[in-house]
Amino acid sequence: MYPSELDGAYTIDPAHSRFGFVARHAMVTKVRGSIPVREATAHLDAADPAASTVHVVLDVAGIQTGNQLRDDHLRTGDFLDAATHPTITFTSTEIKHRDGDSFDVTGQLTIRGVTRRITVPLDYTGTAVDAQGLTRVGFEGGTAINRKDFGITYNAVLETGGVMISEKITLEFDLSAVKTT
Repeated sequence: MYPSELDGAYTIDPAHSRFGFVARHAMVTKVRGSIPVREATAHLDAADPAASTVHVVLDVAGIQTGNQLRDDHLRTGDFLDAATHPTITFTSTEIKHRDGDSFDVTGQLTIRGVTRRITVPLDYTGTAVDAQGLTRVGFEGGTAINRKDFGITYNAVLETGGVMISEKITLEFDLSAVKTT
């Protein structure tokens, strides 16, 4: 059972949220990026946690890593294939309250038309009423996926024997949601 003050319907605030990723590059450093929210909603039900839901749609064309050439490459068929698969989606199938402020959100993640089940540990970071009188809640967390599980296999071999891009991609979430009911 999670705190009843979290009960209600929410819309994720894209201006104050980040759906990010981290990939190891050349096996020596990390590249960080984000994908903007197209639509995201949640419904939390403390009395019946199984009735809680989360649905997120990300806009692949808006991917940003701070390098235009890399961003353009990530949009191609080598990686996310934005022309054919313009969105990444996540739809929850189960939300469990672990303890205290910790939750596990399990659901179906679809990238490039491939759907896999993942669990995302999230921590509740607080509730506040903003300057417009809106109730906001915050969550943060993340998980790791293997990009090859989603058909993203592009890579290059390095002189040292490693590869240019890691298979493991860490997903990072910093979420601000506005209560709608």
